[in-house]
Parts: sequence; C-alpha cells; structure tokens
Amino acid sequence: MPWGHKSKNRAREKCRQAHEEIMALDSQDLHEAASASSTEATNIDVRSGEDASGQEKKNPTASVQPESNELFFTGPLEEKVAMLVHFLLYKYYNKEPVTKAEMIKNVIQTYKSSFPEILKRATEHIELIFGIDVKEIDTQKHIYVLINKLDMGSDSSLNDDIGIPKTGLLMTILTVIFTKGNHATEQQVWQTLNVTGLHERENHLIFGDTKKLITINWVQQKYLDYRQVPGSDPHRYEFLWGSRAYEETSKMKVLENLAKVCDTVPSAFPIWYEDALKEEEERAKVRAASKAAARAVAARERSKAMVHPVNKKKT
Repeated sequence: MPWGHKSKNRAREKCRQAHEEIMALDSQDLHEAASASSTEATNIDVRSGEDASGQEKKNPTASVQPESNELFFTGPLEEKVAMLVHFLLYKYYNKEPVTKAEMIKNVIQTYKSSFPEILKRATEHIELIFGIDVKEIDTQKHIYVLINKLDMGSDSSLNDDIGIPKTGLLMTILTVIFTKGNHATEQQVWQTLNVTGLHERENHLIFGDTKKLITINWVQQKYLDYRQVPGSDPHRYEFLWGSRAYEETSKMKVLENLAKVCDTVPSAFPIWYEDALKEEEERAKVRAASKAAARAVAARERSKAMVHPVNKKKT
C-alpha cells in the first residue's frame, strides 16, 4: 500500500478508536479526553483524564495514546516537512505561486520519491496553523497558489506585519479549549503547541513571542480569556474562549475543522457535536428574538404614524 494511503488509513483508524473510547468514558473524562488523531497541529488524543488539580487519573478504557513520533516524521523527513512549510510561507509572503519543480529543487532534493507525503504533511500543517490553503491550479505543470482561507472578521489584528495570518493558530487553541470541556489549562495548550514547534520560552520565526501573543495580545483583543484556575495552589492558569471568539466563530466551525483533520464528519464526535448543536440552537433563538424585537419596534412606529399623522402645511 502506498505510504500516503497508510498515513490516511492510520488517521481514520485513530479517529475511529477515539470515537469508541469517548463513548465509554464517564462524564468527567469526557471533558478531559481529546480525539486521538494523526494531526500535527492539534495533537488532540485520547489519554488518561486529568482531575481538577491537574493530576493524571487512571482510565482503563483510554488505551489509544499515540507517541509523538507518530504525529510527525522522524529524522530527515520531518526536517523536510518543516523546511517546506517555511518555503511555502516565503512564497505566500511574496505573493508568488510555487511549482513542484521548485519545491523539489529547493527543499525535497534527494527525497523526491517521498514528495507527495511531504507535501501533504506540509500543506496540512500550513492550513491548520496559518490558515493558508495550498491549491494546485495547473495539474499539468503542477503549479500551486497559497490562499488565506480563514476569516474571523475584517480586523487585521490576526495578521502580522508581513501578512502571515495567525488565524490558524488561534483556531488550534480554540479547538483545544473546546475539546477540553470549554476550558484548557495552560499546560494542555502548550503541550499541543509544542508539537507544532511553538515553545513558551522561545521566539518563533513567524509568530515571534508566542507566549505574549496568546496571553496578552489575544486576551486584550478578547479572543481568549486567561485566568487563574479557581482554587489552584500553587497558582495555575487556564484559557477560555473570549467574547470576540464567540462573535467571530463557533464551536461547530471549530469541530468541522477538527473533523477535517480526522478525515471524518463532526457527528463522529457525538459529545462535542451535541455541545456545538446546542450552541447553534441558542444562537438561532437569539437571532430570532432579535428579529422579533426589531419587527415589534417597527410595528409600533407604524402604529404611531397612523395615529398621529404628520400635518402638512397648506400652501
């Protein structure tokens, strides 16, 4: 079986196993469990739950725990994936298309036979973390363009000075928060970000000071809430969705993104799907109430106009 098919089947199998185990967990573990998948960006997996103090609990049903080397290539192939991500970002910054020949010449080189899988991994990474979609526009010459596919409003605060969108990174964090029971400890968030090459005490080539970005900038912009875990001693901190995140995206959109990673559909994650559906219903009720109130105001204005018509001056 070709390598790419093995990888895709492995991802499907992990998600299937995650689905089965999620159904077997108790209500507390459901808030702590996350879907086991092969995604580099979200690293959401089913493992032992954690209690409110952050201590690991034994969970006999959570047997799927992929090692970190299953999420990324190891050795030189992993390096090629990282190099290709940076090369694609360079092309995006310069607003240039990119060809297969360029990628092989400048990045892939002697690993030409592994090009399809390296490209697949790199494009998944760049889509999930940066919100950039890599589309092949010429199948004969193998020419690709890079498009910013994520939009959380017209504000440009999620783009840095050179135009690299940060929306994908924010969506990753929102996904972690949602799948951890609508609040995620700082440790849980960084465990996920570490897999993508983002570290708390290191400046990132693209994002710069990532800790400042997510604990200060996005908190000030109300995309994230960052607060002390109630009752924690010593003090620990956790992330929640900010008010602006609720305005500009939804749990269903986040779940659709996660389902895409697992090559499945949102309903494959019944607990999270139910939560997302509940939010959609609540939003629909709010919209309906708002429209009803607007209609009532308009009706009152029309009624006043009929009772008290405006007198026109006689000429």
